Amino acid sequence: MPPRPDHPVPPTSGIPQPGLVAETFTVLRRRRSALAGATVRVVGLSGLAGLLVTTAVFALAWPVFTRMRNQRIWYHQVEDPYLHDPTDLVLVALGTLPLFLLLLGTGGAALQAVCSRAVAEESAEAATTARKNRSGDPVPGRLRPVLAVYALRGLIVWPLPLLVAFVADRLTGYHLDTPEPVQRGSWPHTLVETSPAVAVFVAVLLRLALTLAPAAAAAGLGPRAAVRRSWSLTWTRAGAPRVLALALPLAALTAGVFRLVVQFALPLRPLVRGLVEQATGNFFAAYYAGVLAPVIVGVLVTAAVTLPVTCTAFAVLHDRLRVPRTTPRSAGDAADPTTRHVCSPPGPRPE
Repeated sequence: MPPRPDHPVPPTSGIPQPGLVAETFTVLRRRRSALAGATVRVVGLSGLAGLLVTTAVFALAWPVFTRMRNQRIWYHQVEDPYLHDPTDLVLVALGTLPLFLLLLGTGGAALQAVCSRAVAEESAEAATTARKNRSGDPVPGRLRPVLAVYALRGLIVWPLPLLVAFVADRLTGYHLDTPEPVQRGSWPHTLVETSPAVAVFVAVLLRLALTLAPAAAAAGLGPRAAVRRSWSLTWTRAGAPRVLALALPLAALTAGVFRLVVQFALPLRPLVRGLVEQATGNFFAAYYAGVLAPVIVGVLVTAAVTLPVTCTAFAVLHDRLRVPRTTPRSAGDAADPTTRHVCSPPGPRPE
């Protein structure tokens, strides 16, 4: 009788692997104490730091607020309407934007590290991971590589759309004097005018391809190795649909929660505006503080609700996509002797 072909080696546990959503919520449920505590600490500290940075931004912009107030008083005396120009405030905000991005990135990296550590603890390879950690290999859940991945991913994704938008604005913007570099109505003008949308589309594709990089860095890889792994795992027949199917609902959930929380926090606007105007006597500072108050509350609440789910889901997805990359020999070695004996072809065995 000819020998029968080998059958695939079944999982060591002998039970089917749960779905991605089920496994994500299993991790969230079993590790809820650690994840909830880490979320409260990270969001609380980030909110406190964000409040300090916002106060510093208002202090830097105070001469602008003072000039606005004086111009309003002068226009009121001459009985002319006054429309303030927020250009100087926009410049101050852009100058301090890297501080807020660093703050958001640090908070997201910290939660990603905690969630990836929780997924690693729940994984069936926890014993192997523990042996690797004792032998001196990278420890899962480190903060520094994850934060470096956030910075590296931002440098890869965002320069292209920003540069294209700047060039398109210089060539087709309304601030240009005549004759214009690109004539309006011509096909070069149309191409240049639509180029920012194309650049944003390319940036979104790059962002999706690098979505798993923080989870890979939290699993113990370096920043560049994590970016390469995310790229290789995403651009596969199994990876691309899963990343897209996970990223779109989570993005919709984040946008929906943020919109809902901001709407509920809108009553804070007159309250904060009245308190700041009473304390400082500057209407414009109070006005912008009132505008920012619901947005800050929305960002903090949205981060507390969605970031643990998002980071855990992508950590689980990364763990699943990288498992099939193991060789059949290593998978056979991971199985128990009884399973290897059952799956082996019949034949004479050595004495």
